[in-house]
Amino acid sequence: MGTEEIKKDLDVNKWFSQLTYDQWMAIPASGARPSARYKHAAAVADEKLYIFGGSRNGRYLSDVQVFDFSSSTWSSLRLKSVLQADQVKDNNSQEVLPATSDHSMVKWGNKLLLLGGHSKKSSDSMMVRYIDLETHLCGVIETSGNTPVARGGHSATLVGSRLIIFGGEDSSRRLLNDLYALDLEKMTWDVLETTQTPPAPRFDHAATLHAGRYLLIFGGCSHSIFFNDLHVLDLQTMEWSLPEIRGDLVTPRAGHAGIAIDENWYIVGGGDNKNGCPETLVLNMSKLAWSTLTSVKGRDPLASEGLSVCSTLMDGEKHLVAFGGYNGKYNNEVFVMRLKPRDSLRPKIFQSPAAAAAAASVTAAYALAKSDKLDFSNINLNPRVIESNPSEQDLTIEIDAIKEDKKVLELSLAEVRAENSRLREKIDEVNSTHAELSKELHSVQGQLVAERSRCFKLEAQIAELQKMLESLQSIENEVQILRRQKSALEREMELNASAQRQGSGGVWRWLAG
Repeated sequence: MGTEEIKKDLDVNKWFSQLTYDQWMAIPASGARPSARYKHAAAVADEKLYIFGGSRNGRYLSDVQVFDFSSSTWSSLRLKSVLQADQVKDNNSQEVLPATSDHSMVKWGNKLLLLGGHSKKSSDSMMVRYIDLETHLCGVIETSGNTPVARGGHSATLVGSRLIIFGGEDSSRRLLNDLYALDLEKMTWDVLETTQTPPAPRFDHAATLHAGRYLLIFGGCSHSIFFNDLHVLDLQTMEWSLPEIRGDLVTPRAGHAGIAIDENWYIVGGGDNKNGCPETLVLNMSKLAWSTLTSVKGRDPLASEGLSVCSTLMDGEKHLVAFGGYNGKYNNEVFVMRLKPRDSLRPKIFQSPAAAAAAASVTAAYALAKSDKLDFSNINLNPRVIESNPSEQDLTIEIDAIKEDKKVLELSLAEVRAENSRLREKIDEVNSTHAELSKELHSVQGQLVAERSRCFKLEAQIAELQKMLESLQSIENEVQILRRQKSALEREMELNASAQRQGSGGVWRWLAG
């Protein structure tokens, strides 16, 4: 069944109870729909989806649209500028916020923070604007410190009270891979210095935070290359890494949207300027394994670039909310996915409080132990600590389960060590091959230099021969001239001789007479 058919069947008043787990559905909506768009920004606050800006047919947008999940109604939010707050007349958002595309929006307290983006009103540094959700006032927040250059297509990730900005494209289309942090309490910018190899400069990627410590960067593009790599920055050591990823093969993409919920990072849409990506991906951030949650048709609005995705809680369950995008057609529908609870996927050992407490103790002891074996006599399994009145048989079963988990962990550790050994061998082999190729390259480069020198010599000899040929031609011309002069001289001498013979005969005839 397609999304259009599902949409017609849904009841406006109780549509969320009719959603199928892990499947996208277009939900009904009343009110004036916002214009279709892409590269907008979206955020959820107080059971409402806020949409700001974006682009359509090369034109930047500046409106603020609100979708109320409780009533499935669209409305336009009218804002007041801080400079006009004392005036009675309200001004619409087009007058107080510049038309912007490819920006970021983050909820902070009772405000929506708008960061960067491309706009006709250009600036040298990244602007930070805000929308107050209570008063509907908006304005510019003054910041200080090492402010990043103005850009769009960047990522903004909330880490505690800091916003981490990565990458993007500046107004001159220069690609970036720098890293900045905005302290939201002091409103000061700092440059973050990192070690190891950072991601290549890119824009329209996705970023998220895992375990409060790791910044993940996925996908994006340069002006000619689309990426499917996953980079991880340890925010404590400030080291970049490119970990090995397991699971499904992920195609390169840009303009996708991502949202992290617990251990899972959901990636929706994106494309490569030719085809949209129809699958909704899930990255288990603890296992670093990709899987495909669901897939749509190639021309479905969810297989678009420049769409947005957020998460919200409805009827006690978590849902994904997608809006907008472009896949040959601009979109303005709201799609919702009801996420299947992942608690049932946990091991059985974690399903009882007593077992969870015991497992936590064993896990901590296992992580700290330097030896390969565990001494369970040192682990506190006091019945008073674990459970109020557990039976000895229950404790024995749980301890046996813990031992089984320990064996599994040890087997996994052995597999990882074996894999590391194989990888080291591959690395050594690659390094050896690289050394041989480097030697061969140097040899070829030496031969190339010798051939170039030989070519230069041959060119010099050819030039000399050409000069000699030119001089031979001039000599031949001079010989021809001399030959003509000789012929003329010989004719002249013959004429003179003939004249002298005729003159001498006349004298003798005169003397004889």
